[in-house]
Amino acid sequence: MAGRRRARDSWAVTLCLLLVVLAGCGPGSAADGARAEVQRLLDRRAAAVLDHDARAYGATGSTTGFDRLRAVPLAAWSYRLTSLDRTGATATARADLRYRIAGHDPAPVTAGRTLSLARDADGRWRVVSDRPAPRSAHQLWDQGTVTAVRGEHSLVLGAGRSRDELRGFAALADRAVPAVSDAWGTAWGRRVVVLVPESLEDMAALLGSPASSYRGIAAVTTGETGADRAPADRIIVNPDAYAVLGPVGRQVVLTHEATHVATRAHTNAATPLWLSEGYADWVGYRGTGRLPAQAAPELARAAAEGRLPDRLPADRDFGFTGDATALAQAYESGWLACRLIADRWGESRLGTFYRAVGAHGEREGAVEGAMAEVLGTTPEEFTALWREYVRDQLGG
Repeated sequence: MAGRRRARDSWAVTLCLLLVVLAGCGPGSAADGARAEVQRLLDRRAAAVLDHDARAYGATGSTTGFDRLRAVPLAAWSYRLTSLDRTGATATARADLRYRIAGHDPAPVTAGRTLSLARDADGRWRVVSDRPAPRSAHQLWDQGTVTAVRGEHSLVLGAGRSRDELRGFAALADRAVPAVSDAWGTAWGRRVVVLVPESLEDMAALLGSPASSYRGIAAVTTGETGADRAPADRIIVNPDAYAVLGPVGRQVVLTHEATHVATRAHTNAATPLWLSEGYADWVGYRGTGRLPAQAAPELARAAAEGRLPDRLPADRDFGFTGDATALAQAYESGWLACRLIADRWGESRLGTFYRAVGAHGEREGAVEGAMAEVLGTTPEEFTALWREYVRDQLGG
């Protein structure tokens, strides 16, 4: 009985090995061949984009999108196929698009894409459509033909916007960059990319979030914090909110966002939002001549009603989906905290304090250590000074 059992086991192992061999020669290897063919197709498509070769691009399938991104100055564009699902003569490919804007991006941006494919009469794969992958952010060229305007320190890309409008944004950005360098220093790229979509909904799509998250927010900056070579920073404008701002407000917003680009490498989990947002506002308002009551109207109103906050804002107070008044007070409180440091300890010491907090790397102990080392105070003493400063500047 034992001998016969061993014989059966040996036969079963042989059969399994035979099935594995047959599988390798059949569907598995066919799938690998299709993946390789599709990857080559995507490589040709990427090369055509970089070469601005419309004919070569058309030979890979649908030409939708080619003209839309023609104005974007690309230094790199490539696809990495991550999955391929076939159904007869059609297939769905998922890929990571990696691209770099010349003169601005030190490392590639990665965007998830879903491509529909079909075999032509000659049996070759062709791209039918190329769209953002589920839960992935849109790219500006997904929303229409991109117009590009170059400034001295900026590149402004817009969809559904006139060239004159984009020149206005370039002028604001070109004033913002030197203003940031004057306050923070010149050890950053000193160039910004500004994206101007057609609507709030388009802005939200570029961020991969619901439009309700950014209603009333004039602009945001995307990028990887705490990295010397972040893939890219993008200042993304909400045209609906931006349109209601006056000339000073528009400049403050662009300078605020450019400050986030400059401070990116020194901003990380250790940095509380009252400091990162307050510092960006401090640079934005610096030199505008705006009085505290003008720059902090919600806190001024609270002061008049005798209900000034008794603590610096927590990170949760900066949530875009919360109460608009509370959000405004959080920004204004952070700005006045940074303004206090600049007034009492000097502007240079404010920048040193910001860097010292980021150098800690983690939240616990970061502010306490930087306050002791750079300002010679404690969080409790600083909070008391800040409350007194707010009352002095705004009354109440």
